[in-house]
Amino acid sequence: MTARVPDRRIFALAIPALGALAAEPLYLLVDIAVVGHLGKEALAGLAVGAALLGNVIWLMSFLASGTTGRAARLYGANRRAEAVDAGVQATWLGLGIGIVLLIVLQALAEPLVQLIAGDHAETQQLALSWLRIAAFGAPFVTIALAGQGWMRGVQDLRKPLVFLISSNVVSAALAPLLVYSLDMGLEGSAYANVIGQAIAASLFLQALLRERVSLRPHRKGIVSQLATARDLGLRTIALEGVFLSATAVASRLGPEQVAAHLIAIQLWFFLALTMDAFAIAAQALIGELLGAGEVAKARATARRLCELGAMLGGIFGLIILAGWRIIPRLFTSDDDVVQATGAAWGWFGVMQPLGGIAFAIDGVLMGASDTLFLRNFTILAVVVGYVPLMFGTIYLGFGLTGIWAGITLFVLLRVVLGSLRLRRGVWAIGGATT
Repeated sequence: MTARVPDRRIFALAIPALGALAAEPLYLLVDIAVVGHLGKEALAGLAVGAALLGNVIWLMSFLASGTTGRAARLYGANRRAEAVDAGVQATWLGLGIGIVLLIVLQALAEPLVQLIAGDHAETQQLALSWLRIAAFGAPFVTIALAGQGWMRGVQDLRKPLVFLISSNVVSAALAPLLVYSLDMGLEGSAYANVIGQAIAASLFLQALLRERVSLRPHRKGIVSQLATARDLGLRTIALEGVFLSATAVASRLGPEQVAAHLIAIQLWFFLALTMDAFAIAAQALIGELLGAGEVAKARATARRLCELGAMLGGIFGLIILAGWRIIPRLFTSDDDVVQATGAAWGWFGVMQPLGGIAFAIDGVLMGASDTLFLRNFTILAVVVGYVPLMFGTIYLGFGLTGIWAGITLFVLLRVVLGSLRLRRGVWAIGGATT
């Protein structure tokens, strides 16, 4: 059997990545718990506002994933200074994009909220007030994404963990203080978000300054970042289309349904990003191995990463299915909302092991810079797997069951198509650049 990276090294990267990935959704779960006791209308407002901002920021994830693959290849080829420079260019790009996002969100906040919230006036008002404040965190988030990208590429995953946990602990402590003690309501939640994001961005900028490399932006580096953004950005749009449309359709089913969907979808994001720790390890390891020319070792390591993702997903799935009567009550005391979660819960639990494999495959292909295929098979899975059941929900009344069955089929198709790609091995090309 071809030698692969030992499990202890995979876990040495995946465990801090897990903590870093879980920090933001864990904070959001705390935020949901805080806001949930303001009532179901406030929870629905948070659902709409967080879905909009989260999906806009998620579109910028190429600042992390694209930078990781590029920096890891250079690092594997013993060109660390160039790997860090990839982070410098990503940071400049992130700052510019973050400012543009802030302007666009402020200009389009009202029509975007109306699009997602439907005809529920109170939900619209609450979501709009939250979004206008939370949007000021966009430049901080994009800077932090670029910082995570280059630091993962040079195999330093402990500092991002510390940075993100520290900033989110501050946000989590501020949320109940601002929401209840200072009587700011839902807007207090938004202010707590922005403060935490500003702290995270400042920590990543300090880490970049300590590298003592040139901080000058240059056109070639930024253009190369944009080339990666083309494929990963379109892929992310396809993913966002799934989750944003799911929230939009759930919103039109009524406050109880959208609140139940929020609980399930945010738990899904939390567990999915937690399992995505193996994708982060894959990006760093596969990029490094291919940069060093160790193609056979990269392929063997990719197989093991998928196995580990499946095992972790299986554990999460069992926990979800066993706790279907208990877990929803941690986030709301409304009996109607708890009852509504039942339509999504079975699908939610069953898809966990599939998600573990899918995220590992994504990480391998990102580390190998096989972004064109990654884009294409994600879009195909959306069109073939998710869209038919979404239309069934809209026109045939499938309800939350239809939404979550569609999400599950979408994940399954990604696993099938991605697994076929890994078996062929055409993604495994050695060298510092591709």
